[in-house]
Amino acid sequence: MAVTKEQKAQIVNKFKTAGLDTGSPQVQVALITARINDLTGHFTTHKKDFHGRRGLVTLVNQRRKLLDYLHRKDVKAYQTLIKELDIRK
Repeated sequence: MAVTKEQKAQIVNKFKTAGLDTGSPQVQVALITARINDLTGHFTTHKKDFHGRRGLVTLVNQRRKLLDYLHRKDVKAYQTLIKELDIRK
């Protein structure tokens, strides 16, 4: 199931850096991570959905670019975000 409006609002409230912040790298990475986690579950049952898998790879690449940007600009925020989202093992 897709990420709902309520889930998106919770993610934005958790990771925002200012009052009406919805576009910071932290929020974007958190939203993309939620979509990636949702799609990963989809592919366990639909193994031959190659068109959807292409979208998943696109999301992973977009998240990687945003994480690289955040790492260049603010290493401490990067490390905090990685830890909270449990991206790196």
